[in-house]
Amino acid sequence: MYVCLIVVISFQYEFTLAVQEQKRLLITDPDYTDNQQMHRDIQSLKAALDVFKQETTQSNTAHSTLIQQQATEIANLKIKLQQREKAHLDMESELTQITSGMGAGGLYSETGRSANPVCVPHDPDLGPVVSTTDVGNLYGTEYNKPSLGKNLQDQDVPCAVCRSKLVSSVIMVPGKTRCYHGWNLEYKGMLTTGYWNHNGPSSYICVDSKPEVIEGGVRNDNGYLLFPVKANCGSLKCPPYVQGSMVNCAVCSK
Repeated sequence: MYVCLIVVISFQYEFTLAVQEQKRLLITDPDYTDNQQMHRDIQSLKAALDVFKQETTQSNTAHSTLIQQQATEIANLKIKLQQREKAHLDMESELTQITSGMGAGGLYSETGRSANPVCVPHDPDLGPVVSTTDVGNLYGTEYNKPSLGKNLQDQDVPCAVCRSKLVSSVIMVPGKTRCYHGWNLEYKGMLTTGYWNHNGPSSYICVDSKPEVIEGGVRNDNGYLLFPVKANCGSLKCPPYVQGSMVNCAVCSK
């Protein structure tokens, strides 16, 4: 009985030693070493991923801040644009048309005609009829060149006289389609005057880029004729001007 117990105990002890010895051998096994290296690599990758996430978060925050700043600037620009448009509309609302009528002036061939055209109303208060010839003459104004606009040849010219409470000065700027700094553009168009070989004097007039006509006024009656103006090099320096180029114009107020 005692002998058998000792043998069993001895066998269990030897088995335990063998298992422990086997475990010590497994620690140096190549698979175990690779597993340990993989664990270290995983930890390194996790650390790098954490750094990348942190940098990405910071970058996204900076990007979001930049986007917000740009959105604020755009909103401010929209407000300024709306304010300017409102101011322009307010200015237009203050523009009062005193009268509308027909463009008129002296006959193109009369040497003694007035150089300046006028805007005459549709409802004139007329004086007496006379037969004397020692007078000045008044004729209607006509567009007299197709290049002024489509279907404008021989059309009669309408006009308007306006007043604005917000401006004290109005100028016509030849050769420009924009106004100088501090001036407001009323309209732009093409510079016109009389034909160079006609006897009568004439003035430079800025015709709107979208000219209107008097209904039924297509007949060729002549009168105060408007022709476009072209540049001629010489005393007029080229450049900046170009020989034969049409001259634009702008009407500006301040």
